[in-house]
Amino acid sequence: MQAKMVNLKINNISVSVPEGTTILEAARKAHIEIPTLCYLKDVSCVGSCRMCLVEATGARGLVAACVYPVSEGMEVRTNTEKCRQSRKMTLELILSKHKKKCLSCERNHNCELQKLSLGYSVDEDRFKGEDFVLPIDTSTPYVVRDNDKCINCMRCVAACRKQNVNAIGPIGRGFHVHIGSAFDMPLSESVCVGCGQCIVACPVGALSENSTIENVWKALSDPTKQVVFFTAPSVRATLGEAFDMPVGTNVEGKMVAAIRRLGPDHVFNMDVTADLTIMEEASELINRIKTGKPMPMFTSCCPAWIKFVEQRHPEMIPHLSSCKSPQQMFGALLKSYWCEKNGVDPKNLYVVSVIPCTAKKYECTREEMKDDVDAAITTRELARMIKTAGIKFTELPDEEFDNPFATATGGGAIFGATGGVMEAALRTAAHMMDGSFEVLDFFAVRGTNPIKEATYLVAGNTIRVAVASGLANAETIIRQIESGEKKYDFIEIMACPGGCVNGGGQPTLSDSVRNNTELKESRAKALYTSDTKNELRRSSDSPVMDVIYNDYFGFPNSHKAHEILHTTYHADKRI
Repeated sequence: MQAKMVNLKINNISVSVPEGTTILEAARKAHIEIPTLCYLKDVSCVGSCRMCLVEATGARGLVAACVYPVSEGMEVRTNTEKCRQSRKMTLELILSKHKKKCLSCERNHNCELQKLSLGYSVDEDRFKGEDFVLPIDTSTPYVVRDNDKCINCMRCVAACRKQNVNAIGPIGRGFHVHIGSAFDMPLSESVCVGCGQCIVACPVGALSENSTIENVWKALSDPTKQVVFFTAPSVRATLGEAFDMPVGTNVEGKMVAAIRRLGPDHVFNMDVTADLTIMEEASELINRIKTGKPMPMFTSCCPAWIKFVEQRHPEMIPHLSSCKSPQQMFGALLKSYWCEKNGVDPKNLYVVSVIPCTAKKYECTREEMKDDVDAAITTRELARMIKTAGIKFTELPDEEFDNPFATATGGGAIFGATGGVMEAALRTAAHMMDGSFEVLDFFAVRGTNPIKEATYLVAGNTIRVAVASGLANAETIIRQIESGEKKYDFIEIMACPGGCVNGGGQPTLSDSVRNNTELKESRAKALYTSDTKNELRRSSDSPVMDVIYNDYFGFPNSHKAHEILHTTYHADKRI
């Protein structure tokens, strides 16, 4: 049924919007952006920051545009003197207890509070708040929380709740309210899984990744080290945003050129070990189907999802694929196969992964595979290094990855989008089971819907699959399996909504971009376009896979492959 339309005026501009639309949403129809701090599309809409206050006929006083619905004939004024003075005072009150270390803040020149303060000509010292210093939480390898920079917008709390993790929340009352874990325990002792969605939701510098940039610079300057970089599939679809390029621009060639200018010995393509993961994972799935091992099988390439299972659903550990993630596989491959082939002592090899994810920083420290990768830096950290080195990113020529790990398939490229791992695995598993199975496009598992399902008939076997992104949706699938409501054979889970393209380590974009752009869709499109243009689309067709297995592992799921490319998990019940 078509929604009833409501007609109104915003700053004398006539607009018509569906009934139930908020003033904030209606204003965009008039090409007017109302300032916000607590609002973030798909994450938070609570009207608490009071920055979006506007004047509207029929309302008593100023109203919060992000939650106030429009009505027929309403007239809205968004920039009256009353509105501007209210916003200015709100900003000055926020700044009264804000650590104003802008020059050294990671969000300098990319901070919503800084941008609004400049626009409203605030006096940052108009109100003198009570001086108190909260400890900076650096207890995890992936997130740093500096509550003296926090503005209590609650966006991080909303993001954590949306993930159904609930590791953080408001603590205290009045002026002393701050965000933290239960009983003010360190984040490392909480149920946090490291997905980093809180970081990309934060409008200021209160949250950031636990940076390893300095370690990487030191390695690059160490003549005794061979330094190798490799980049995750989704990074090429997002890195350009840090240099003001349009969302969804594929900058693979410029990315390689920029990294090469940082000074490493080699720049490799992590899509190669995405293909390797598929070879191992597809073989494991087929083996489970044939032998009756625990089903369904869950993918294991997302470390935040793995930690979520270990903490909340240890009963599901036998259902996890034993495959390492592409990041850890690459590190293990380099420090075994590549070092042997090139006569390099693994102790002298420094392996750097560039990833869209903060949980990958945690993954590097897991006892089971802590020696695989030496440093994991986010897309944001790579952009920072490129800028620090004075590299003019947008002017760079396109360059190619280094051999022998340059060529990968389209199946490896789509790993960064929700459904991509599933589609890549189906392409190869189906072909392994039935050599005449030539389908390459599995459209039912594509797209950004939170949960997707499909059923395929392959070599007489009915394979029921599901794809979920966002941990709340993963929880839904687990409950449905345990209750018997759903039966699946293979399930892909990514912790971040939309997959790695929306990971916690991706570029921090302004609210005006995040609230008006379909980020997940635009970024994923770049990966699927890369897949379509690739002559090699099935991981099992990669010539690099042929070389790796013929030279070293023998065949997928061999004893040697299990020793190097697979891992184990353990229960870590914290709730």
